[in-house]
Amino acid sequence: MVSVSRIRNFCIIAHVDHGKTTLSDRLLERTNTVVRREMQEQLLDSMDLERERGITIKSHPVSMEYEHEALGEFLLNLNDTPGHVDFSYEVSRSLVACEGALLLIDASQGIEAQTVANANLAMANGLAIIPVVNKIDLPGAHVDDVLQQLEDILAIPREEAILASAKTGIGIDEILEAIVGRIPPPPPQKFSQLRALIFDSIFDTYKGVICHIRVFSGSLKAGDEVCMMRTGMRNTVKEVGCFCPKMRTMDVLSEGQIGYVVASIKNVSEVKIGDTVTLVSDPAAEMLPGYKEVRPMVFSGIYPIDTNDFEKLKSSLARLQLNDSSLVYQAESSIALGFGFRCGFLGLLHMDIVQERLRREYDMDIISTYPSVVYKIKFTDGSWIGVDNPLKLPDPSNIDEIHEPTILAKIHIPNTSIGDILALISEKRGVCENTETLDSTRVILSCTLPLNEILIDFNDRLKSITRGYGSMDYDLGEYMESDLVRLDLLVNGDPVDAFSSIVHRTKAVSRGREMCEKLKEILPKQLFKVAIQAAIGANVVARETLSALRKDVTAKCYGGDISRKRKLLDKQKEGKKRMKQIGKVSIPQDAFLKILKTSA
Repeated sequence: MVSVSRIRNFCIIAHVDHGKTTLSDRLLERTNTVVRREMQEQLLDSMDLERERGITIKSHPVSMEYEHEALGEFLLNLNDTPGHVDFSYEVSRSLVACEGALLLIDASQGIEAQTVANANLAMANGLAIIPVVNKIDLPGAHVDDVLQQLEDILAIPREEAILASAKTGIGIDEILEAIVGRIPPPPPQKFSQLRALIFDSIFDTYKGVICHIRVFSGSLKAGDEVCMMRTGMRNTVKEVGCFCPKMRTMDVLSEGQIGYVVASIKNVSEVKIGDTVTLVSDPAAEMLPGYKEVRPMVFSGIYPIDTNDFEKLKSSLARLQLNDSSLVYQAESSIALGFGFRCGFLGLLHMDIVQERLRREYDMDIISTYPSVVYKIKFTDGSWIGVDNPLKLPDPSNIDEIHEPTILAKIHIPNTSIGDILALISEKRGVCENTETLDSTRVILSCTLPLNEILIDFNDRLKSITRGYGSMDYDLGEYMESDLVRLDLLVNGDPVDAFSSIVHRTKAVSRGREMCEKLKEILPKQLFKVAIQAAIGANVVARETLSALRKDVTAKCYGGDISRKRKLLDKQKEGKKRMKQIGKVSIPQDAFLKILKTSA
């Protein structure tokens, strides 16, 4: 059993692409946790999606044994965390399980938006922070400027920073010595009973639910009967162990350690992230603090392309939710798309990743509707409701006010891009409240923006305008009253509920015209003319006409008077008129796929 004084629990936090996973690889090499022949790039990024996109999506725990030259052997428990703002919930859970954090900063890019957000999160949790300036070997590295930013923005003395290059191995020994010297061991606990925090979980087909835990007090071994304090569920422990980085069975998990527990839990609903595990024979008196409830910011409907796959989609979402506790969903139905689920996500990247994981890991053919946010509706009688689906928007005659959510954004950009970014913010109905100069080349814009406006292309345009040097971090702000309307799409006079969206009145016409043009290109031609309209209530704001598929009825007329051809054409015209009165337009499934894909 390892002494608590020789345990160090820490995580790596940074902005996207500042080298967290590469640094993890070097630490694993230096501590000989992974033998060289098994080593590969991005070792802790186990998902194909993580490797393809070069981003970390889930936090990955790993235990390392480190031999300090003067002080002896230590057990280092590392959590590699995501950097994108959409996965900040993963970061917050990792921080609770640690006593310290390596704050990684790219020497060529400096302190970015998510660097500041993650550093503040770590400070709020009382963690010891070790700043590491990474990529100092790059030709474009500005080490002195970054050290100055460290003092000016985060109020961390530059002398505390370690200069490193995770790619070449520079500074790795200094980082390991700082982890042992600057990060405190797990603090002593006033409770002797077992209290272990579930900070993550995965689903295994053979073992069931595998819980990732941090033991705060007591110890846990195979054969113990445990109780989940929040849900009250009881189970017998089958296996405990640590991550090295693969799962390795141990005899016991003791105070201060991070590892996993297998208890033959087959039902995913029995495990709640943030729950406290304790022994049935000697239960703890009170739970660990756990986590705040996750707040979804973006909602979208997910439907199976084959309606017979509804149950498969339901079980796939349940298993995916266990791997990603920030995903929330509930069943809903659509006239056009059938039965599916209304899903809540932390952001657009999170939505994209969840949909891709459903397709790859669970072999689901799915279609998603246009993303939306939660609006607050005030009725004329003074009552309020929340609406996350455009179809649930009440009759306008009963609505007094509609309030939409806003975000408080910190946008880090080069000072040469200020004019273009301010124009983008204005276009998205935002307000820039403050401008702060970081150094001679970079500024921070503090803005308030409607959440609905940044869903689709804001981040892409930000990167495009700033040539990749812009970054943004945001928190949910207050609700703001806005002139919002429901925009419906009508095909041959019939509304198509899958294409409905809530938009600002000033943007309804341009949005409606854009949707009509797209649908005109995608819909197959019918035997009669089809009107494609965008409408706000009974008021049509945009229209396109899909021309009829015509048969050449005069093909067999050889010569003769023109009246013979005219007679055949008039007869065809009358037939099309009667057909239009009784004809129905059936929209094929691939048309839904194409237009929703181009919209999202």
